[in-house]
Amino acid sequence: LSAPQVSNDTFAVCDLELNQVSIVGIVRGFTPFVTNMQYSVDDMTGPPLCVKQWLNEEDWSLTSVPPGTYVKVIGSLRNFSGQRSVLAMNIRCIKDLNEITSHMLEVVQAHMLLFEKVLKGLRESSLKVKPKHPDRPQVVLSSIAHKVLRVIRRSCVLAEGISLQDLKSQLDYLSMRDIRASLVFLVNEGHIFSTIDEHHFKSAEH
Repeated sequence: LSAPQVSNDTFAVCDLELNQVSIVGIVRGFTPFVTNMQYSVDDMTGPPLCVKQWLNEEDWSLTSVPPGTYVKVIGSLRNFSGQRSVLAMNIRCIKDLNEITSHMLEVVQAHMLLFEKVLKGLRESSLKVKPKHPDRPQVVLSSIAHKVLRVIRRSCVLAEGISLQDLKSQLDYLSMRDIRASLVFLVNEGHIFSTIDEHHFKSAEH
């Protein structure tokens, strides 16, 4: 639900447009309305999601999903009056718990593939290799990664380091995509590490 909104009902993650989302979670509650059913679905990644499903008279007997039931929701992200929700095309009860594990693995794989593309693009466009010796190439930080690292080093006095939001506020002239890509690169190269969670970072050099 934190994906940037690029236009009406169009959202993107790292410049990739979201057309359809798949969610697996527990139904925490539901509220029936005249034309739709609204579910509160908890996928364990944050606050419960508001899932709306349009109904007709024939659907009412098929859509009573009791709280505590695992479901898989397929739909699209919507924004109405500043509140984001998922407009469901299909809501299905999960009977085989292996499907939950499978979904978690799919999420991890998608995350890794996405940031692999971001990191590859950053390396190709912003990084240069200047070898001091033929057998010992040295990776030179891009100007963006250098700025990110400099701000993180200034915050080394804090035990938890600096949060992603504080980093963005100090580098407000950079896009969140460039900052995230630089963080991925700096972590992989050993310049920084995460602290209390995946959104706080600290320099490896004290």
